Amino acid sequence: MIESTMKPRDLVCIGRSGVDLYPCSYGTLETVREFTRHVGGSPANTAVQAAKLGLDTAFLGKISQDGFGLFVRQDLERMGVDVSHLTVVDCPEIRQSLAVMAQPVQGEIESLFYRTMPADLCLTMEDINEEFLASFRMMLISGASLSQSPAREAVFHAMVLAKHHGVMIVFDPDYRQIGWKSLEECQLYQWLAIQQADVVCATKEEFAIATASGADSLDAAVAILLNGGAKMVCVKDGANGSNLYLQDGTIVHGNPMPTQLLKPLGAGDSFLGAFLAGFRRGLQPQETLRYAASAASITISGRSCSDSMPTATELDSYLMAWKEDRLDQWFAQRRTRRSETQNPA
Repeated sequence: MIESTMKPRDLVCIGRSGVDLYPCSYGTLETVREFTRHVGGSPANTAVQAAKLGLDTAFLGKISQDGFGLFVRQDLERMGVDVSHLTVVDCPEIRQSLAVMAQPVQGEIESLFYRTMPADLCLTMEDINEEFLASFRMMLISGASLSQSPAREAVFHAMVLAKHHGVMIVFDPDYRQIGWKSLEECQLYQWLAIQQADVVCATKEEFAIATASGADSLDAAVAILLNGGAKMVCVKDGANGSNLYLQDGTIVHGNPMPTQLLKPLGAGDSFLGAFLAGFRRGLQPQETLRYAASAASITISGRSCSDSMPTATELDSYLMAWKEDRLDQWFAQRRTRRSETQNPA
């Protein structure tokens, strides 16, 4: 489990941040004319979800000098994330990672990513403040940050410091083909990193890639990680739910929770943020998986990732509505509330 320690803060997320542009209407990329802007990037999204659920959360990374970088800083701060160690790249030509989405029909998304040497991969070992890092119970690492130097070395340096100071390492493979020179390179570096983790949370496909260099099956990989010191491994499998593997050999299955799907993006980041928050709140494994799956279901019912993620009050009210079999009413009321506040998410 995620034990409570004497450390004063909860979670620091390291790595990828960016800007997401979501369409205001249905259509393809060549036909959509208006978009809303949101902070994006898997560890940044996870930081937002954790902060919304009450964890003392910080984000450590690099942003561009331009307006998109400033937007990322301001938006993370708006949603309760500490950005005191989110620093600006020296080079004015380095840009923020950008993802542009279009939605031909409800439930489907087209994505276009701009990630040619983005600002987040400029993170250096010097950007990792040891005293700051040591103040947290948990540190989330994004596997995408291992794709290029100098971020790769910065991440491994952060993991060494975390081990030294008793900070629990959480690893999310965050696999995106773009940015990696080859699949083999990705498999190598993710395998080196995942073996240092105390907590692993990945989709079934991501887990297979991250463990391919050291194991020939899911069960073998889980055994290697748990025997090597990991406290838990959570493998997500979409509509089939998730399995949580614990050190004592217990396997806990979590079912997906009901949703009213608008777009499929953001579920994994929301799941992980709520997963960590659930254990921090003292929930049992089965309850934590339900808590995380519920957050994911709420997030994919909205138009964006970060802004559609639920607060603790919303998540608790969703679970109450689920128990009372009135989720249709709950979703309708949430859409009305967000429409009244002109929130496009």
